[in-house]
Amino acid sequence: MGINVIDCAANYRNMRSELLIGHCLSMAIKQGIVSRNEVIVCSKAGFLAFDYRESIDPYTYIDEKYIKTNLFKRDEFLGGCHCLSPAYLKNQLELSRRNMGLETIDIYFIHNPETQLSQVPRSTLLSRIKAAMQAMEECCAEGKIAMYGIATWNGFRVNASNKQHLPLEEILSYAKDIAGDDHHFKVIQAPYNSRLQQAAKEASQPVRGRRMPLLHAAHHLGLSVMTSATLNQGSLCKNLDPDIRKISANIGEQRTDAQAAIQFVRTTPGIVTSFVGMRQVMHVEENGSLIRHPAIPHR
Repeated sequence: MGINVIDCAANYRNMRSELLIGHCLSMAIKQGIVSRNEVIVCSKAGFLAFDYRESIDPYTYIDEKYIKTNLFKRDEFLGGCHCLSPAYLKNQLELSRRNMGLETIDIYFIHNPETQLSQVPRSTLLSRIKAAMQAMEECCAEGKIAMYGIATWNGFRVNASNKQHLPLEEILSYAKDIAGDDHHFKVIQAPYNSRLQQAAKEASQPVRGRRMPLLHAAHHLGLSVMTSATLNQGSLCKNLDPDIRKISANIGEQRTDAQAAIQFVRTTPGIVTSFVGMRQVMHVEENGSLIRHPAIPHR
């Protein structure tokens, strides 16, 4: 099909996603269908991962797996679901490497750190992000990840007046403080689709004293952007805005709404790749057929 970027996280489906990816990738490599360097594997850490194979209540699981092993303190575990403790992040990385049978994960994301802003001051969160980035640099030095980034939902696309705003330029400066110009903070992730266009249109990020949209800011700062929610959780698979269909006219009159919605995203300047969640083989084939069409930027 030509699809070669996989995005997952240990908490997705309580580890089922990573385990299945690891199984399928191993089979594909053994059968000569792909080589390891042809596939970019991304994963994330931040949200608590439970193991579906263990029949244990959540509170006991948290105590036994994380609290008693000193992976995080209770005041570092927020909302019953999120933690950025360096020890915890490193533990989750080991979990993901084991789940997928990989020596090195290509891109490892710190997952939705802005989640914590509902409970801690911005200064506390930014300190936690910097500590997390230090841990990621250490993992890069050990060859466990090739590079790292930050995956967000609101953080990078909303204005500074929004409580969940994250300042990209300042966060990049942390990586430079930690590792200089040879840092491994290279990628960010944010939602983007025809209904969520803030990343391209909302001047949410200050760069060198000038406010600009996320995609522009990332370009100026030398960061790559991957986008999520390409089909807006499936809502763009039907009744798509006619104007979006027109933008995607180059993929043919028989294009489906899902194909047009994906083409809109993949032809937006500044986006390296867009993630699409699919459950059925027919949808993988339908959406994957877009690879035959060039991603000519739309205006």
